[in-house]
Amino acid sequence: MANGRHPALQEDERHAALREMACDRCAASVLVTKFSPQHTSVQWSLAATAACAEFSAREAAGERSALIDTCASLRDSIDRAVAEGRLQVTPP
Repeated sequence: MANGRHPALQEDERHAALREMACDRCAASVLVTKFSPQHTSVQWSLAATAACAEFSAREAAGERSALIDTCASLRDSIDRAVAEGRLQVTPP
């Protein structure tokens, strides 16, 4: 035990530097952080899902938004932001 706490209960020292980012296609605004080139964390709001062109099209085709795991346009926008240096990869 460290500091009287079980090691598994230690505070999570990773700090996600969430940044607001807009999709290049539809301007839906989400919060994003990149922990590695492969790991991207995206926080969607109700407003963002409503503004997202891809989510809207998929919902119109009968999908439920809660089951849509990603937006290809947003993923491309995030990749472009990383390549252009507008979004940093920050490992935990």
